[in-house]
Amino acid sequence: MTDKTTGTHGTTAKDTAANGDRPLVELRGAGKSYGNIRALHGVDLEVHPGRVTCVLGDNGAGKSTLIKIISGLHQHTEGEFLVDGEPVRFSTPREALDKGIATVYQDLAVVPLMPVWRNFFLGSEMTKGPWPLRRLDIERMKKTADEELRNMGIVLDDLEQPIGTLSGGQRQCVAIARAVYFGARVLILDEPTAALGVKQSGVVLKYIAAARDRGLGVIFITHNPHHAYMVGDHFSVLRLGTMELSADRSEVSLEELTNHMAGGAELAALKHELAQVRGVDVEELPEEADLKASAAATPEGKS
Repeated sequence: MTDKTTGTHGTTAKDTAANGDRPLVELRGAGKSYGNIRALHGVDLEVHPGRVTCVLGDNGAGKSTLIKIISGLHQHTEGEFLVDGEPVRFSTPREALDKGIATVYQDLAVVPLMPVWRNFFLGSEMTKGPWPLRRLDIERMKKTADEELRNMGIVLDDLEQPIGTLSGGQRQCVAIARAVYFGARVLILDEPTAALGVKQSGVVLKYIAAARDRGLGVIFITHNPHHAYMVGDHFSVLRLGTMELSADRSEVSLEELTNHMAGGAELAALKHELAQVRGVDVEELPEEADLKASAAATPEGKS
């Protein structure tokens, strides 16, 4: 337990935004190998304050490995990993958290039957009174949780309700507000909209934008290019452990991003095989040459 007496802890992110355009987190040619298996290779990535960096890729593209390196769960085996311009090599997620790098996973690490305010402070509870009579400062935790949620634009009628009764989108938003309060400067969101419907996905995207506006550097991991394009400032597409595309919003269209994400060139190559299958109409499928031309139009000229 910790005895916190100050208000909002998330103001650090605003101060960081004033430091210019220096990346909060940077990977230079980073990679990760597990024995003879190379899961990630030659990845360059920059995360700036007040910007949403979207990392897209299909299953097995290397998104999870990338998250594990930045969050301190695993160490990179090649290249450089810098935080505030200084090389780092985290041994534990706690070291990453101490540097202001917080990760919100899909399972959210919440206790469904506990109230919202208790989940907000789970593991970092406020206390009052001298030792050994120290006890939980419940009223202050409720007040602080309500204030911080409202600062993010999240208004809940009853903080006493079990967090498990909230919608998936609302739980994601509580987790984001919690990370901001406890000093996150870089917020990694692992597929936050994957299991949500259209409306709840929109709620989460709204609060991703709110976190960006508060000066955080956001890494939005997703396989949905439409969600990414709604809030993203920079897009990085991973394929088989390497960076296939890295482009700012002004340099890539949604159609091009979707094509990279969907593996358009590979799909076009299958057209010849599908043509041999009875009952499959391949006339509407794009030609491989068309997709290569589209890929060549991207900033890096790579498919």
